[in-house]
Amino acid sequence: MRTIVKISRYWKAVVSALAAGAGSLSVAVTDDTVTAAEGWAALCAVLAALGFTWAVPNRPASSGEDVQA
Repeated sequence: MRTIVKISRYWKAVVSALAAGAGSLSVAVTDDTVTAAEGWAALCAVLAALGFTWAVPNRPASSGEDVQA
């Protein structure tokens, strides 16, 4: 049996933005310094993740699938 958890588009966007920012900054701090370019790249990754995740709608539950609220 497959269970689908309903996640609001707000939380989906926030989690994806945090993951993108953390991934970008983790690469940036490998040399113990974050340059301006690396900071801008992290900001762009966060904004892109927010925008793309916000734009893609959640898949509606089809009939026959269990949905937890």
